[in-house]
Amino acid sequence: MHKTSDINVVETRPLPSPAQLLSALPKTEAQADFITRSRDEINRLIFTSDRRFLLIIGPCSIHDVEAGRQYARRLAALASEVSDRIMVVMRVYFEKPRTTVGWKGLVMDPHLDGSHDIAAGLRLGRSFLGEVLDLGLPTATEFLDPITPQYIADLVCWGAIGARTTESQTHRQLASGLSMAIGFKNGTDGNLQTAVNAIKAAGQPQTFLGVSLDGAASAIVTRGNPNCHIVLRGGSAGPNYSAEHITKTEQALVKGGLTPSILVDASHDNSAKKPEQQPDVIRVLLAQIAAGNTSIMGAMVESNLESGSQTFPQPKENLRFGVSITDGCIGWDTTEKMVREIHAALAPHFA
Repeated sequence: MHKTSDINVVETRPLPSPAQLLSALPKTEAQADFITRSRDEINRLIFTSDRRFLLIIGPCSIHDVEAGRQYARRLAALASEVSDRIMVVMRVYFEKPRTTVGWKGLVMDPHLDGSHDIAAGLRLGRSFLGEVLDLGLPTATEFLDPITPQYIADLVCWGAIGARTTESQTHRQLASGLSMAIGFKNGTDGNLQTAVNAIKAAGQPQTFLGVSLDGAASAIVTRGNPNCHIVLRGGSAGPNYSAEHITKTEQALVKGGLTPSILVDASHDNSAKKPEQQPDVIRVLLAQIAAGNTSIMGAMVESNLESGSQTFPQPKENLRFGVSITDGCIGWDTTEKMVREIHAALAPHFA
C-alpha cells in the first residue's frame, strides 16, 4: 500500500505535556498574586480613565538568558522610580514570526544551533518568565504557535498577536481564551480593519481545536476575551502614529463598537525600521497627549543592553553580548533617557 501521510515528516519528537512542565516549574503564590494584580492594572490603563502610561519595552527577542537577566534587573530598578506615572511591562518574546526563514525564537531553537530542542526551549522560557516576575516586572509576549500558551501563558501579564497573524482565525480563537489583555497589531499593509475585526472576533465565544493541559487533542470552548485592543505598528504605506492616523483609528474603533484605546508600537514601520527613531515616535505621542488626546494609552519599544542588531546565524562565540539577533533595538542609555523623558512629560496630568 502506498504511504499517503507523513511523506515529508522526518521525525516526531514527544514533548512533555503542559501539565508536566507546569508541575516541574510551578508558579509561586507570590507570582500568581503579582500576575493577577498586574493584569488588572493593565486592564485599567487600557479601558478606564487611569492616566498612567503603559510602556511595553524590552528586547525584540530573548536569545541570551543572561543578557535578558541583566536587562530585566536594570529595567526593574528604573520601573520602580517612574511607577507613579508609567507602568513598565517587559517584553519577554520567545517566538519570532519569519517572513521566509530564520531563527524562530528561544522556544523553537534555544541552543541557537538548529537543533530545535523545543522541550528545552519551553523549560528555559518558563523559567525566565518566573525570574522576571520575581523582580517585580510584569511580563509581555507575542503568542505565535497556538500550543505554546498552554506551557507559559499563566506567567504572562499582557500578550500580542502580531501583524502577520492578526488576520488568522486560529489566533483570533486563541486570543478569545487567553486570560490577559491582548493587543492585535494592524496588518503589515497598515490596514486597521483587520485588527478591528480581530478584536471583535476574539471578544466572542469560540470553539476550536487545541490541546488540554494533559496534552490530549481537545475541543477548546471559550467565553471570549473582553480585554483586547489595537496596536498601531505602521505598514507598507508608512507610519500611522500621527494625530491624523490616531483620529482615524479612534473612528474605526468607535464604528466597530469598541473602546477607542490605542497602543502605538514605536518600532517596525512606525520608525521606518530604524530603531534609533523610536524615541522620536514617543515624543510625537507625548505631544498629542499634552494637546488633550485621551485615546493613546501606551506604547511599545524595542530596547536592549546595547543598540542595534547583529547578523545571525553566526558562530555563537562571536555574538556580541546584549545585542539583538532579530530586530534592531535602542541601547540602555537611550532607553533610560527616554523613560525619564516620558515621566517628566506626563507630570502635568498628575499635578
